[in-house]
Amino acid sequence: MSEPTLLVLAADPPPRLGKLTGRVRVQYADEQSLASRLPYADVLLVWDFTSDAVRLAWPGEGPRPRWVHTPSAGVDRLLCPELIASDTVLTNARGVFEEPIAEYVAGLGLALAKDLPGTMELQRQRRWRPREGLRVAGTRATVVGAGPIGRAVAGTLEALGVTVAVGGRTQRPGIHGAQDLDPLLARADWVVCAAPLTDATRGMFDARRFGLMQPSARFINVGRGPLVLEDDLVAALNKRWIAGAALDVFVSEPLAPDSALWDVPGLIVSPHMSGDTVGWRDRLGEQFVDLYELWEAGKPFPNVVDKKRGYVPMHDVSAD
Repeated sequence: MSEPTLLVLAADPPPRLGKLTGRVRVQYADEQSLASRLPYADVLLVWDFTSDAVRLAWPGEGPRPRWVHTPSAGVDRLLCPELIASDTVLTNARGVFEEPIAEYVAGLGLALAKDLPGTMELQRQRRWRPREGLRVAGTRATVVGAGPIGRAVAGTLEALGVTVAVGGRTQRPGIHGAQDLDPLLARADWVVCAAPLTDATRGMFDARRFGLMQPSARFINVGRGPLVLEDDLVAALNKRWIAGAALDVFVSEPLAPDSALWDVPGLIVSPHMSGDTVGWRDRLGEQFVDLYELWEAGKPFPNVVDKKRGYVPMHDVSAD
C-alpha cells in the first residue's frame, strides 16, 4: 500500500512532523500552488491558518483531500459551499487555546478595571496621579459563546468572584439561549465575545447592542473580528455609551497603521495573541500528529467540525 500524501499549506516555522517519517509523503504548497496540488492529497494541514487560500482553491472538479485540519479554533477562513457539501472531514485545534485565552481575558478585564493603560501612560509622562480602581469581585459578566473557549473564560472569571452568564445559540442547562442575549447585555458589567463566526453571528455586536449595555460596561472580543461592527464600537466609546473595550481580533488583520482603532479612548488593541503562549506551535503540531495516528488507524477522532454550523458541536451537552 502506497504512503498517503499529506499536503501542508506552508507557514514559518513549519510543523514538526518527524514522528510521521516513513508513514506519509509530506508535500508543501503556498497560496499559488495549493489549487493544483489539492487533487493529489489525502490530507491537508492548513498550517497557515490565517490564509484564505483553501476557500479560494477548493471549488472545482476532481478529487480533494479526505481530511482537512486547521490548527486554529475558527474555521471561517476555510469554509466554502463546495467544502461544506463534500464528504471531507474537517477538524480544528480545540483543546489547545481555551485556557490561554481565558487567562488573557482575565488579564484584559483586570487591566480595564484597574486602569493599567492609564497608569503606564502616566509613568511614561512621569506624572504621579493616584486614582480609584474598580473591584472585579461581585461584578456580572456575560460571555457570548458557549463553546470550549467561552466556558473556559466563564470558569476563570468565576474564580475572580465574577457572576457569569453564558449565552449560546440554544438554551440548555447552564446556558442561555439567543433570546436571552439582549437582557443579559443590559445587566452585565463585562461582555466577553467568544462566539464562532457564522452567518448568524456576523456583525452581532452593532450600535443597537452597544446601546443596550450599561455606561459602566466593558466589552472584550476574543472571538472573530467580523463579529463586531468596528465603526459602531468606536462610536459607542466616543459617545461613552460604554466605559471601555479590548479587541484582540479585527475585521482586517494585521490592523493598518492608519486605522482609527489605535487612537480610540478607552480601547485596548492587541495583535490577535490571546491564545499564543510559549510553545504553542509545538503543541499544535503534536495535536495534529495525534489526530493523524487516529486517522491512519481508521479510528474516529475528536474535534470534527459540523461544517454547516461552522464549529465543533459540544457532544457532552446539546450542540451550541
